[in-house]
Amino acid sequence: MVRVSKTFGGVQALREVDFDLAEGEVHGLVGENGAGKSTMMKIIAGVYHGFEGEMRVAGQPVQLRSPADALAAGIGMVHQELSIVPDLSVAENVFLGVQPLMAGGVVDWGRMKREAKRQLASLGLDIDPSARMGSLPVGIQQLIELSRVLFSGARIIILDEPTSALSPPEVARLFEALRRLRAQGRTIVFISHFLDDVLEISDRITVFRNGRKVITEETAALTKDSVIAHMIGRGTAEMHMGESTELSGDDNRLVVLSARSLSDGSMIQDISIDLRRGEITGVYGFMGCGQVELARALFGKGRLTEGEIRLDGRPVSFRSTASARRSGIAYVPENRRMMLFRTEPVYKNVSIAILDKIDRLFLRPGRERDITQRHIKDLQIRPPLPGIALGSLSGGNQQKVALAKWLTELPKVLILSEPTRGMDVGAKEDVIRIVKSLRDRGVAVLVLSTEPETILTLADRVTVLKRGVVAREFAHGHLDKGDLLAAA
Repeated sequence: MVRVSKTFGGVQALREVDFDLAEGEVHGLVGENGAGKSTMMKIIAGVYHGFEGEMRVAGQPVQLRSPADALAAGIGMVHQELSIVPDLSVAENVFLGVQPLMAGGVVDWGRMKREAKRQLASLGLDIDPSARMGSLPVGIQQLIELSRVLFSGARIIILDEPTSALSPPEVARLFEALRRLRAQGRTIVFISHFLDDVLEISDRITVFRNGRKVITEETAALTKDSVIAHMIGRGTAEMHMGESTELSGDDNRLVVLSARSLSDGSMIQDISIDLRRGEITGVYGFMGCGQVELARALFGKGRLTEGEIRLDGRPVSFRSTASARRSGIAYVPENRRMMLFRTEPVYKNVSIAILDKIDRLFLRPGRERDITQRHIKDLQIRPPLPGIALGSLSGGNQQKVALAKWLTELPKVLILSEPTRGMDVGAKEDVIRIVKSLRDRGVAVLVLSTEPETILTLADRVTVLKRGVVAREFAHGHLDKGDLLAAA
């Protein structure tokens, strides 16, 4: 890739980036969210086109206008969200869309199973090709999807966050497969936030920051600390608000919610955390660390296999989200669409959580509008129209509506998952102000985010999760982005 630049709607995602891949290497690619690494890889994989600069494969200029063009050039990508079909067999997934046919257009099932078994064996997998895909562990599903890309003939394989949802044994199995592919002369691009994984498997590492390539270096010449320093630009003029904080956790504050040794048998294992009155507890970690599952479990949306939750000192067991709400727990998920009705007016989205408080028998639209108007003024929701369809508001203003839903009657505990994701600077500042005002009114706030800036801007104390367990806890003193990245 030679002097590659890419712009989306006036926002420059890549700025004159040079990038190269060698035959028979595992090339690690790291950078913070929005650094440009995924954009570059999607250009290479044919997902994005219309960029400035030049792309060459084996020394020849190419123009890839689709993933099919990329595959024809020997490039395949395994995305973070797997594209398997769980109700089909393993063999059908390996040959998805390219089933071998006999005369008359009939699928050659015997050949398909034999070829699938051979292909999987090349990755060290001994799996029944007739097995239902959805019955297999995530790590095996990922290797089967990798096998599909290999079967297409790809010589360059891009893996996007391949270890984010894998257990340590599954990571070891994946790395064994990648080393085999490298020995065969295949080239692997390994995109990951898990720096320990990148340092273990990669021959070279490239770091992206703010749409630019910072370095490409032999892995042997790098350490975890040096990679982090390159990622965040420590010591440069790019340091800004949200890079560090002074924690103010107060152990004498009243514990409103206490969770001990929580496990769900899958994504969270032996997690303990305390939420205190008038304090914001931040939970930081990379995607797949167990944040989402922890938030859902505390709100009665996920089932726990072990552990205990106490609210105001008494054991509780939420069988549903309704019982959690009645107990004084509120939850704003990372996906706003899960709790908002985009085609309905703003006031209905605000009042839906308190309709029984307004009137147990009848709807009172006038009362709903009055309550909503007050929140619109307090939260500076724009446009200030309670009757406008929610979907016509910006993402930041929709998030304010999601918060307003819980503010008529203050909750004891407010759980916020990715509260500032996808917002412009102004909207982020508004949401941060609102969350801090709730803390100051005595709410115990839990903020879960994969964005270190959000955690550092909001939290009074921080818990770092890593693959479903508590990796570090910070309650007092100085904390910066490098500390979070190193712990995660």
